[in-house]
Amino acid sequence: MDAGDTHHPPLPALGDRVRWPADFGQRFTIFVDTEEEFDWSAPLARDACSVRATGAIPAAARRFSETGAALTFLVDHPIVTDPASIEHLRTALAEGAHAVGTQLHPWVNPPFDEAINPRNSFAGNLPRALEAAKLDLLTDAITDAFGQPKVYRAGRYGIGPATLALLAERGYRFDSSIRPGYDYSGEGGPIFLDHGNHAFRTPEGVIELPLTTVYTGRARRGGAALYRIAGVVPKGRGLLARTGLLARVALTPEGMPLSDALEAVRVAAGEGVTLLNFSFHSPSLEPGHTPYVRDAQDLAAFWRWWDAMLTLLDRLGIASASLDEIVAAADAAALARA
Repeated sequence: MDAGDTHHPPLPALGDRVRWPADFGQRFTIFVDTEEEFDWSAPLARDACSVRATGAIPAAARRFSETGAALTFLVDHPIVTDPASIEHLRTALAEGAHAVGTQLHPWVNPPFDEAINPRNSFAGNLPRALEAAKLDLLTDAITDAFGQPKVYRAGRYGIGPATLALLAERGYRFDSSIRPGYDYSGEGGPIFLDHGNHAFRTPEGVIELPLTTVYTGRARRGGAALYRIAGVVPKGRGLLARTGLLARVALTPEGMPLSDALEAVRVAAGEGVTLLNFSFHSPSLEPGHTPYVRDAQDLAAFWRWWDAMLTLLDRLGIASASLDEIVAAADAAALARA
């Protein structure tokens, strides 16, 4: 891509939407961006590769599996090349229906043939050959440790024009890099403002599983368009949220108040979103590594968020979907479509 370009992933046609089998029901999945710890306020660095927080993964996996929730750990290069982290994840995988997928952080994933800057932190902006080389090295390492990965997420949601074809060529079934309602073009990243929450088939044959983003409030029918307009007014979005008119809510405990997230789930369920896609970062499982979990009090709030969320999902009859169950449902949907 040229320096002035930004990627707008094409919107799916109505016929591309995945029609999940009726017996799949309304479900939720939890993807964990399983990655190194680094200072989120500092420039990216190749040597910021500590992975000590993976020691908290087995206990967290056990806690989720006891509620019937399955996690998919999207692991990046520092994680999958650290023997202790591999063992922590293997322990976690034995706790329930958890699975492993792929997450590419290009700045810590060899080969290192690019400069470190914000634009190059979005893997899809790299030359196709370099994006492919990084993906190959990471995929091979994950396959050696855990088996062939089926799902991918570009770190920082940095999908690009070649990404889906590269994934299809390497046997990936799913991508989960699209974050509806978000715009990363300020740093050279992609724009997802007009995307929705429904899973869809791409022309490359990969199924996109967007992270779920919901507009709540009395003016939520205005959705992305109104939110975009409010963004050009100083403090406009904050005013809309404080007055209860409109808020953009991603399904994550990181930075999303519990009351807003619970309402977002109710809205998404009412709108017929079949697969709710939650996410969080693995370093948030231990205090001091992310802006969201700075201390023990924040960690306790993180778990209260999940306890309340999983209680609501159970009350609404929205069950967890493991990656294997999503694969099986996608296969059934493809057969019904043929």
